[in-house]
Amino acid sequence: EEPVNGGAEPWAEGLCNTNNNASPGGWPGARGGHPLAPFGSPGSEPSYLGRVVLEIVESERTYARDLRSIVEGYLGKIIDAEEPVLRPEQVSALFGNIEDIYELSRGAWGPCQALIVPPPSLPFRHPQSQEFAIYTQYCNNYPSSVAALAECMRSKAQARFLRECQERLRHTLPLGAYLLKPVQRILKYHLLLQEIAKHFEHKSGEDYEVVLEAIDTMTCVAWYINDMKRKHEHAIRQQEIQSLLLGWKGPDLTSYGELVLEGTFRVQRVRHERAVFLFDKTLLITKRRGDHYIYKSHIP
Repeated sequence: EEPVNGGAEPWAEGLCNTNNNASPGGWPGARGGHPLAPFGSPGSEPSYLGRVVLEIVESERTYARDLRSIVEGYLGKIIDAEEPVLRPEQVSALFGNIEDIYELSRGAWGPCQALIVPPPSLPFRHPQSQEFAIYTQYCNNYPSSVAALAECMRSKAQARFLRECQERLRHTLPLGAYLLKPVQRILKYHLLLQEIAKHFEHKSGEDYEVVLEAIDTMTCVAWYINDMKRKHEHAIRQQEIQSLLLGWKGPDLTSYGELVLEGTFRVQRVRHERAVFLFDKTLLITKRRGDHYIYKSHIP
């Protein structure tokens, strides 16, 4: 559209697995590795449901092509350049683990493709839910990617290089729009699968259960990524508060758990407002002074 595989949150074993029939080793409901036959068979006209699925799969192919354009049309050109265009840390922040995501998408065209009968010439496998944990790493890195791109655009040489890459690819949209695509796509999979389920004629049977299990898994993937993103943002904010806090003699704020809430209130007979930060294990009360916070009190 962090270092490869570095620092990614491990996939929670059995996270949100509410269906006891889910296969433990592969895509939920893909029992014995068999795809869903009702979506169409070779030589026959696809049903309305089949057409819905094929449209979704085609969008997944387009997504895979977009990822390829990032990996080969931007990252590859930066790596192959005779003279260094971006610093290594800029490249790492800008692209994150986009190569991992491209390999995952290229391997099976995502969860939607895994649910239909593939052409005989295509290699077929069922994605494992834990593979999608790499999206957590990408989404957590995305704010750094945006910041790195903004820095590049302030450099005439780097901005010109990226524009030349865009022109070679004949993209109407700049790199930033493509770097956002993995974030948008992973949070959309459960909606795409819900669209498939909606068009089932018979809301029963093993095939329908397969789709429901897939929806369950990808809903949990979206929830997990959103939760990790929230925790990551709170951790960054917690570090920021620590760096701006003056007069604090206590331990590192991380020892008080996650930042839950922050806000301001006015104390009676006190002219200035107080800035408060609620952590899991304490309430920190401070006074704002410019960009800093002056420690006043805390309540365990």
